[in-house]
Amino acid sequence: MTKERLYLYDTTLRDGQQTQGVQFSTAEKVQITQALDSLGIDYIEGGWPGANPTDSAFFTEAPKTRAQLTAFGMTKRSGRSAANDDVLAAVLNAGTGAVCLVGKAHDYHVTEALGIPLEENTENVAASMAHIVAQGREALYDAEHFFDGYKDNPAYAISVCKAALDAGARWIVLCDTNGGALPAEVGRIVSEVIAAGIPGDRMGIHTHNDTEQAVACSLAAVDAGARQIQGTLNGLGERCGNANLTALIPTLLLKEPYASRFETGVSREGLADLTRISRMLDDILNRVPSKQAAYVGASAFAHKAGLHASAILKDPSTYEHVDPSVVGNTRIIPMSNQAGQSNLRKRLSDAGMSVEKGDPALGRILERIKAREGEGYSYDTAQASFELLAREELGQLPQFFEVKRYKVTVERRKNKYNKMVSLSEAVVVVKVDGEKKLSVSESMDDTGSDRGPVNALAKALAKDLGQYSAILSDMKLVDFKVRITQGGTEAVTRVIIDSEDGQGRHWSTVGVSANIVDASFEALLDAIQWKLIRDCAGAK
Repeated sequence: MTKERLYLYDTTLRDGQQTQGVQFSTAEKVQITQALDSLGIDYIEGGWPGANPTDSAFFTEAPKTRAQLTAFGMTKRSGRSAANDDVLAAVLNAGTGAVCLVGKAHDYHVTEALGIPLEENTENVAASMAHIVAQGREALYDAEHFFDGYKDNPAYAISVCKAALDAGARWIVLCDTNGGALPAEVGRIVSEVIAAGIPGDRMGIHTHNDTEQAVACSLAAVDAGARQIQGTLNGLGERCGNANLTALIPTLLLKEPYASRFETGVSREGLADLTRISRMLDDILNRVPSKQAAYVGASAFAHKAGLHASAILKDPSTYEHVDPSVVGNTRIIPMSNQAGQSNLRKRLSDAGMSVEKGDPALGRILERIKAREGEGYSYDTAQASFELLAREELGQLPQFFEVKRYKVTVERRKNKYNKMVSLSEAVVVVKVDGEKKLSVSESMDDTGSDRGPVNALAKALAKDLGQYSAILSDMKLVDFKVRITQGGTEAVTRVIIDSEDGQGRHWSTVGVSANIVDASFEALLDAIQWKLIRDCAGAK
């Protein structure tokens, strides 16, 4: 059976950049483009040339891609020809093989927002598409507000799309610009539009996630006949985001009926890189990846309950809808006071510690976990701290160094510009290789900003650990979470630190104390110890 081709169109660099707080540099756009191209995306929308310096610079420096690099813009304005519209000219001057122009498809927006007759808007769309085609480019028409427009005036919404199609547009993209359409109505409307004369193999879908259903709406459009899907990595986008390609792509490749009916530019081998690319984007944005993200989240294949873990050991498919390795993810058996010995043995095995069933140490480890969780610790996310606890109980915890004492101070003062600033300074005394060493560090970064007392402690601790300092040079803290676990005079602070290193490993550690600095330092020590165990030969 011959599969139908589905085309994937990524707009992370344009629509994704409209996410609040997101602004890509030109170099970051190049990096993301190369990752998308290696994944197998068919179209990569680089931005709106002429709209801002970064987008314009990107098209000058854009790498050569297998994917069709696409410039975005708007249809020509009224009162001038397509050839004499300077905004449209800037888009074409980007030199891309494909050009996507957005134009109104909702009669209300034409008469109220643009203030022009409906016929004039239709002519503007058609003339713009014809001009792109005359330049030897592939033309795409983004029918803005299409679904709202269709519900208000279906005849006009379809007539604009037909005008673009007749003018030579390769793709007519139906946009749910406000994000309010539901899957059932998207499927119905797409079917009706195809029946009205817009072929499905010339139709795309562009959805927003304002009802948390952008992925479902995209799939509904595919079910109805659309053959191009537009979306973004990690669901970036204005307001609540766009259709999330990191959820759509594996669904199309792994789930029926899509896996049997369609093929995309993404191969099964390429799919195995999906998790890495998703986390690369979050790293560029300096934000913590969503652990609950479908397919690529750190918790997507986490099994906390003892009953689940026991079944997973026998057959992973009992509680996993796909093999995590297929999307480049990994299975996690978290530890908590809900854990049984099945969880524990599997987690110990994953950490390289083999313990026979019925070993008394298993009971001791579980009891210790339950006791510590009663004190405020949490090990279902802090996997590295769990491993250290288990190693200690099993007598397999090496001691690389010993902290004799530490001190941290926070000073608030005026600088030479008479502006109040803070400065953190830490002193740490450790015993390593039989020798006591004192290290001092402050938390000022390269920009002159204070990064806080935990940063100062981390820098001071890693500064002079003898043979171990070089091993820790590629380690960095990527997230720091604080929670008060009890109220009033009995308040206890729990700190979770997420770390990563140059080898792409991510791990989490926990510390608990009535003092936030003590809790932070405990989590920091665990993070360093876990890293040393992994990288020091013979440490296991």
